[in-house]
Amino acid sequence: MLIMFTMLLLGMLFGFIGAGGAGFVIAVLTLFFSVPIHMALGTSLAAMAFTSVSGAYSHYREGNIHLKVGLIVGAFAAAGSFGGAKIAAVIPEESLHWLTAGMLFLSAFLLFIKLFFLKDTSKRLDEKSHVIWMKSIFLGLLSGALSGTFGIGSAPFIQIGLMVLLHLTIRQSVGTTMLVILPLAIGGGIGYLSEGFIDFALLLKVLVGTAFGAYIGAKFTNILPQPVLKSAVILTPTMAAVLLLF
Repeated sequence: MLIMFTMLLLGMLFGFIGAGGAGFVIAVLTLFFSVPIHMALGTSLAAMAFTSVSGAYSHYREGNIHLKVGLIVGAFAAAGSFGGAKIAAVIPEESLHWLTAGMLFLSAFLLFIKLFFLKDTSKRLDEKSHVIWMKSIFLGLLSGALSGTFGIGSAPFIQIGLMVLLHLTIRQSVGTTMLVILPLAIGGGIGYLSEGFIDFALLLKVLVGTAFGAYIGAKFTNILPQPVLKSAVILTPTMAAVLLLF
């Protein structure tokens, strides 16, 4: 019950910022519940597939999802994530802690620069442009590979890509990221399952808590002020990285 309650609270945060939250779940499971990191990676990534369903549906109803972009990026992210999971299986456990924490710190830093120092690049997308397809495929493969290798959902990288490459607003990028995470998590989860790194009893506890929490949290994306949303987007991966260092 303690794990499910903890995941409920985390799920509310993930739904609010549009993240699958695998990095945070990994940190909590390894630090507070002594789960081996490879098992934590596989289980949390698989749980994201279920978490993102409720979060993406809620964001879709709120009008925060660019459907075409989300489907293209998500499809190619699934392929990248499966390949990344195969790479993670051969990385030593002690190295994986540091690598995952480093990726979370990097993602938080890039989001900080984008949200507080770069000008707003959002504009109307040209739905017929082949450039949108090229950018979406590139973003999907890159974010999927990062997610599968390091066990993180890559939400910050996806959000940065959606804002910089595809010119979505911050709220659109948050909602669309939740849609992208669904196929991404499925691809990575299958990869980790094939390596024997998923604990199904633990998976049930994680996904029950985070799925309910994500649906509730998504309701607050359009309610709370943008500075709160921006701060939460940056602080979440930073806190996860700090926990992983322990």
